[in-house]
Amino acid sequence: MIAPGRRSRTAAPDPLDTVLRLAVLLAAGLSTATAWRHLAEDAGPVGHDAAEAAAIGDDVARVLREAGEGWLDIAAVWAVATAVGAPLADTLRDVGTSLREARDIVDDVRVALAEPLATARLLAGLPLVGVPLGMVLGFDTVRVLVADPIGQVCLGVGLALTVAARVWSGRLARSATPPPAVPGLTAELFAVALSAGASIERARALISGERHRADAAAVDDDVRRAEATLDLSLRAGVPAGELLRGDAWLARRAARTAGREAAARLSTRLLLPLGVCTLPAFLLLAVAPLMVGILRSGVSPF
Repeated sequence: MIAPGRRSRTAAPDPLDTVLRLAVLLAAGLSTATAWRHLAEDAGPVGHDAAEAAAIGDDVARVLREAGEGWLDIAAVWAVATAVGAPLADTLRDVGTSLREARDIVDDVRVALAEPLATARLLAGLPLVGVPLGMVLGFDTVRVLVADPIGQVCLGVGLALTVAARVWSGRLARSATPPPAVPGLTAELFAVALSAGASIERARALISGERHRADAAAVDDDVRRAEATLDLSLRAGVPAGELLRGDAWLARRAARTAGREAAARLSTRLLLPLGVCTLPAFLLLAVAPLMVGILRSGVSPF
């Protein structure tokens, strides 16, 4: 059994777990450098580098950006909060909760996709199972597929259809997978900046500098929704903070619904490569060689 300490050093650090723990330590009154130092063992090299940067007054957000894609959202939150002087403990706790909800959405969609994807993988191997099945029944399926001209045609077309089914199913699965961007994060960042007293112009400049590092298409849509909410706030003359947080919640809710709908549609769409490619490939690789072997031997199949 692996000791807890050893597991924490070898396992990849979880950015979300780190930021939620960090919020608790900061809320308890620890300095930024001390909090990072306490988390260094669990957070790995990222924690050590962040602790050193905080101790000398360097940019912790830069360290988080360099840690990889999983830390980019945390880096954006950290950069905006420190630039506008927002309380780090409260900011990390609130945004960390939003990030946890976003992860729950991804997990929900992954679970919903698991069954149709497993079924597709199982059925994708059906044509290849037909070859040994024919040999078990006493037919020289391999010889027919390799040596007989008709069998060679069946082998070539059957393998091509099998590959096509795999490629087609893979594309359908990727189209149903949610984008990695966190829904509503731009609105959350605007809420953090404006709640700390920053102007809309400064908040826009800070956030645009951070969000361009993430997935472009998803972030652009996120930015458009946030800008529409800011415009509503200015027209109505009301504080934008609560509107933005509500907008972020609605974005996550819409992402959860869209993910579940995509998973439900995937179950039906996967029937297309099954009917068009997999079943014909099974007939070509399993049934056709049996019939060719029977005809070549002159034995009646009845």
